[in-house]
Amino acid sequence: MTTGIVIAAVVAILLGSTLQRLSGTGVGLVVAPVLALLMGPALGVFVTNSTTVVSGFLIMLAVIKDVNWKRYLIFLPMALLGAIPAAFMVREIEAAWLNIVIGSVVLISLALTFGAPRVPHIQSHALTGITGLVGGFLNTSAGVAAPAMVMYSKFSRWNQRSFAATMQPTFMTMGLFSVGTKLAVGATTIDQLPPWWLFPIIVVTVIAGIRIGAWSAKKVSMDAARRVAITLAGMGGAVTVIRGMVMLA
Repeated sequence: MTTGIVIAAVVAILLGSTLQRLSGTGVGLVVAPVLALLMGPALGVFVTNSTTVVSGFLIMLAVIKDVNWKRYLIFLPMALLGAIPAAFMVREIEAAWLNIVIGSVVLISLALTFGAPRVPHIQSHALTGITGLVGGFLNTSAGVAAPAMVMYSKFSRWNQRSFAATMQPTFMTMGLFSVGTKLAVGATTIDQLPPWWLFPIIVVTVIAGIRIGAWSAKKVSMDAARRVAITLAGMGGAVTVIRGMVMLA
């Protein structure tokens, strides 16, 4: 793994962690397409999943009093059910198509997350469970669960403070399910993992991003932070789709 790849990955993880601390989401949207380009789609999403485990856990410690554990416990089993078929899909699908899937999910996610009109008020345990199922599938296959969760928050009129807090243990758990299922079915093997020293770097970078996010909350507008993240995520998603199409040609 070259120095350039490590630096680019650190920048993406730092920005994603900062936005995650500001708004509750961000790591998957920003990091997944960048790491898919740098490391290949399967390994890139695997490292993204590992990053969400770290960021979710650390941010959760700061916002734990606002977590809605009732909703989290509904998400939990359904996310696992979604992760299992996604892990098999990652194992079987070729790299070119996986690039297209990841990039497309990111681009559609941006459109849904930041451009969706007002939706009707729907609140039910069934909708919560379906959201966990879809989120678990998307997180394992593309490293991006936020769109399903954000759309659910719009339908349920979920308070932003509670939503952002609850997403931290949710993303942490989805990340664990994604990593575990992909290792279990052989979608990613131990031999394919990046050097061990990359993971301590990820932890340090996430901590730095969280601290910058906490400081930025008092200094920088949410809109400005989102614009930067959307731009990077959109560019990464588009390039990932194009790369996949070129690989198929």
